[in-house]
Amino acid sequence: MKVPLRKFILTLTALGTSFVASPAALAEGLSAEAYIVIDHHTGHVLREFNANKKLQVASLTKIATAAVVLDWANASSESLDQFATVPSLRPEIMNTQGVRWSAGDRASLKDLLYASVLQSDNVAAQTLASHVGRAISGGNDPDLHIISFVAQMNALARKLNMPNTRFLNPHGLDTLERKLPYSTAEDMAKLSAYTMSTPAFLFLVSQRERRISVQREDGSKSEFKLVNTNQLLGKNAIDGLKTGTTKRAGECLAISAARSPEVRKEGESFFVTPRRLEVVVLGSNNRFAEAQELLNAGWGEHEAWIASGRPETPRPQKRSLVGN
Repeated sequence: MKVPLRKFILTLTALGTSFVASPAALAEGLSAEAYIVIDHHTGHVLREFNANKKLQVASLTKIATAAVVLDWANASSESLDQFATVPSLRPEIMNTQGVRWSAGDRASLKDLLYASVLQSDNVAAQTLASHVGRAISGGNDPDLHIISFVAQMNALARKLNMPNTRFLNPHGLDTLERKLPYSTAEDMAKLSAYTMSTPAFLFLVSQRERRISVQREDGSKSEFKLVNTNQLLGKNAIDGLKTGTTKRAGECLAISAARSPEVRKEGESFFVTPRRLEVVVLGSNNRFAEAQELLNAGWGEHEAWIASGRPETPRPQKRSLVGN
């Protein structure tokens, strides 16, 4: 039985600060194959380059993995403190650093989420998919469990109007399939805005580090310190999101940043408008510097957009991501 995922609803508006550089100048100076900057609350596109080009997105895939787990737990009233067992895995998925998992190890869904999102742990992502996929599909077929989970990832993509996305696995490795998984900067921005609207996800990705506990098959316990791979976390109000890297995908990054809300008075009434942007960079040689540059430029574009009355500018330059 499939568990319904919560609807994507973005209805607020936002405000930014100063203008920085032209989109053409940025595109010429950046190595990224594609990027996009959006207003979180409306989906309005502030900056973009090749935003609809299908590319591999590496571990940005795990944003969708975490979203499906959290949506499933919320819809079915399941606890994230329940334990999942690491299944038998192909050697390519096993971690070469960080948590040294073995088949039969057990960890809470919460700790597996931290490992997957903070440290981009492939085993944790696969274990989450196996556990939740079994809850969704039932039975004892491990392949069916993963297929069922990935089907929910793609169902989420359809709900969020991500037409150029195909997930094939929960971890984002792109060397294990005949077909290639793919997405676009625009689609990943939609996913990023959706997840950053979820308090549980926002809390996960905003953690600089976390300690998790693993129960070994022999009954012993091991503890591991996880360090967030997002080097921009905590800088310039950046409080998420996720890194990703494979040979095919190059360096990928999604970040989100919030500023103090705009407060304005009209007559005797006060209006408070939140301010948040999302930036997605794909196929970069220097993702952290380029994402930061785009964020700075995005806030400038945001101010100009607000000052001009929030016009809807037709593509190819810009357009809203919501309701198209």
